[in-house]
Amino acid sequence: MQDSLAAIRALQQSMERAVIGQPDAVEKIIISLLCNGNLLLEGYPGTAKTRSIKVLASALQADLGRIQFTPDLLPSDVTGTEIYHGEGGQQVLTFQPGPIFANLVLADEINRAPAKVQAALLEAMEERQVTVAGKTYPLPELFMVLATQNPIEQEGTYPLPEAQMDRFLMKVVIDYPEDSAELDIVRLVRSEEQTSGEEPPTKIEQRHVLDARRAIHKMQVAESIEHYIVALVMASRQPQRYADSELQHWIEVGSSPRASIALDKASRAYAWLQGKDFVDPDDVRSVAPAVLRHRLILSYEASAEGVSPDQVVTEIIKQVAVA
Repeated sequence: MQDSLAAIRALQQSMERAVIGQPDAVEKIIISLLCNGNLLLEGYPGTAKTRSIKVLASALQADLGRIQFTPDLLPSDVTGTEIYHGEGGQQVLTFQPGPIFANLVLADEINRAPAKVQAALLEAMEERQVTVAGKTYPLPELFMVLATQNPIEQEGTYPLPEAQMDRFLMKVVIDYPEDSAELDIVRLVRSEEQTSGEEPPTKIEQRHVLDARRAIHKMQVAESIEHYIVALVMASRQPQRYADSELQHWIEVGSSPRASIALDKASRAYAWLQGKDFVDPDDVRSVAPAVLRHRLILSYEASAEGVSPDQVVTEIIKQVAVA
């Protein structure tokens, strides 16, 4: 366990050196990787969304499959397709795998492709397999979809449906860096231009990620923490329980059972990263915004008042007590 923890921490530190000013995004990427989950990164242009994923692939012994989502993309451009192939003087159908058959799949600007292309990711994200022409093909043991989107662009975009949003373990919102971080970014890019021919550093082996997953799976969670996780999710579904708060006016539809599962997994992974062998309420609260923010449908009243999903999650955490 200690070897895997040291390797994962080294991976995290390597990413933080290459993705300056975004430690929360890096941490959530690592947690999603440890949980065998998928991640949605949302942020303004130039905030290192794509870079974060490419840095992860360069620091880990993993293949990166990049898909640039555009309006003219087809589902077969994602999953692959059967093609005629000459063999022994005969034409036979052979499956040509698409870019989704990689360890890390970058779905860049996922909201720029229509729903039928977005849906091509659903089976892979949920079941870790792809079905083409009636045949099912398994994906690698280490598999993860990392999608990016720009929150301010509306023209030529196709918002992800709630059912697909629910399949992302976490949604991370990336903001602009601070002054000092911006200066460090300029200096980092300049130094990378000067050292582009240097030998790349040693990559972290996949076995450390798989060992970490097994250790996290074995971690015990106290019954009180389990009840706390369920109470947080139920507060989003039955906000009328908290009559002295604004939750019942803000929430139209609450989180699905996937939210409870994701909170359990993510809080265990977060605690493991801190070197603990148990989960406490602070671990749950640390991952709750990233797990819940994209699983809430806010009411018209909340939208009119300018209430954000993060404000709603903060209020849920404030209202729900640890049993």
